[in-house]
Amino acid sequence: RIVWTMLRLPTFAAFQLERLSMVKLAILDLYEGFENQGMRGIREIVNSFADHHGLDITITEFDVRRKLEVPDTSFDIFISSGGPGSPLESEGSEWEAAYFSWLQQIEQWNANPANVHKKHVFFICHSFQLACRHYRVGNVCKRRSTSFGVFPVHMINTAEAEPVFAGLKEPFYAVDSRDFQVIEPNHQRLRDMGASLLCIEKARPHVALERAVMAIRFSPYFFGTQFHPEADAIGMTMYLLREDKKKTVIENHGEAKWQDMIDHLSDPDKILYTHDTILPNFLRLATHAHISVGLG
Repeated sequence: RIVWTMLRLPTFAAFQLERLSMVKLAILDLYEGFENQGMRGIREIVNSFADHHGLDITITEFDVRRKLEVPDTSFDIFISSGGPGSPLESEGSEWEAAYFSWLQQIEQWNANPANVHKKHVFFICHSFQLACRHYRVGNVCKRRSTSFGVFPVHMINTAEAEPVFAGLKEPFYAVDSRDFQVIEPNHQRLRDMGASLLCIEKARPHVALERAVMAIRFSPYFFGTQFHPEADAIGMTMYLLREDKKKTVIENHGEAKWQDMIDHLSDPDKILYTHDTILPNFLRLATHAHISVGLG
């Protein structure tokens, strides 16, 4: 069993005046060319974070599903995106083999005590489902109906000490857009890995269905969410106000759902707060680890 010490959320007071070695960040694009808001959101959060903290972060993107592109171990931080389609039907595909080969390389790198610079990975939605299948920590399956909208996410006790969630309220709100889910967490497997189940989807007392897992810390360096922490209120609102997108949402989910999303997106305590907290906290942990090792 792997036992690890809970990370603490650092500050950059000691580093802001020092232009240290460049931080290399890779975005694994799993959108397969489909129009999306996710990649823009990730880029903007990383660039804003780098500007705010005076850090030199370079971003390189890899088209995993169309071009079989995956990063090598020269990168310091990885963010693996959401994407369309089934996280089950890709099993055995060429692109998934390349993806899991990359992941195993990062696992091996981090497991090697000689590698003092550890690699940090954030898995989003589709990537999170793939990671859960890979680690066998839950049942990845199709939902009875599509989850689409802004929903409350409930933290459980293990989330109290999680630095990526530092500053969030209970519950917090997130953009959810998925046809699949991770349910029935394998608690023994999580314990054996030293992993932590952190939050679950909203309670539905009138529905006799198990709530989905919404976030897991897989290891000191790997973290994932089933929702989209990169979703921003302005971009999502502009997206939903487009006539073609408004029509699609109303046709598939009803006008009440469309209006509900618009209302939630304009609330500063909901999506804006999540957007400004989760990925920036992850980046703070990951870049601080890189810089502090460099200083040592």
